[in-house]
Amino acid sequence: MKKQLIAATIISTMMISNVSWANDTDVPEEREHTEELVGLSSGILLGAVIAGPVGAIIGAFTGTFIGKSVGDEAELTVQKQQLVEQEQQLTQTNEQLMALTTKQQSLEQVSDKYYQLQSSLAEQNANQQQILNELTIGMNVQFKTGSSHIEPLFEQQLDNVAYMMSLSPELTIDLTGYADRRGDNAFNQALSEQRLAEVTQYLAAQGIARERLHGQAYGSTLPMHQEQNFENDFFDRRVTLKLLAPGAELAAN
Repeated sequence: MKKQLIAATIISTMMISNVSWANDTDVPEEREHTEELVGLSSGILLGAVIAGPVGAIIGAFTGTFIGKSVGDEAELTVQKQQLVEQEQQLTQTNEQLMALTTKQQSLEQVSDKYYQLQSSLAEQNANQQQILNELTIGMNVQFKTGSSHIEPLFEQQLDNVAYMMSLSPELTIDLTGYADRRGDNAFNQALSEQRLAEVTQYLAAQGIARERLHGQAYGSTLPMHQEQNFENDFFDRRVTLKLLAPGAELAAN
């Protein structure tokens, strides 16, 4: 009977102390202390029944550790679940990064193809312009002294030019009119303008739209040779035609 009273006293004292300790201690982990208190109380009761007061004390400590272990296991389970969720999020992020990488690679491939096409187009335009420049050589309409009349020989040449332009609608023509250095500047300027107008009118009559024909007259200000003589004057009385591919017109101007 005495042992039972002592055990009851110890049990009451420890339970009161643990409850007071739980209330007075300012710790945020309420679950952990609750589990420890539950384990403590269970251990006291179990120890008191089996071994009296000494058993109650031993059981109290044992129960505390049991409650703590149960709490740690529950917390470990929660942490495992969080790790699983984080792993899933990481997997999704990796998949998104892989998809983005694939898109970037596709964009780079498209950019490379576009660059290759642009380079090929630039090369074709350069080749076309070279051909046009070669065709331009000798494309001059020559005139007699003081005349703007187109001779039959040059009419045939202009017919060929008109036919070429009909096959290539993208082409335009840059025309420039000149006069030799005989006579005053005002007369030579007016004569070069008249020669230019005659050639332009002839091409337009062959079906070439006037917006494809661009011209300017310079009079006698730009002779082909520095020395003036009969032969050089012949070559200065001319209208020069130059075929232009798209984009070359601005450079020519």
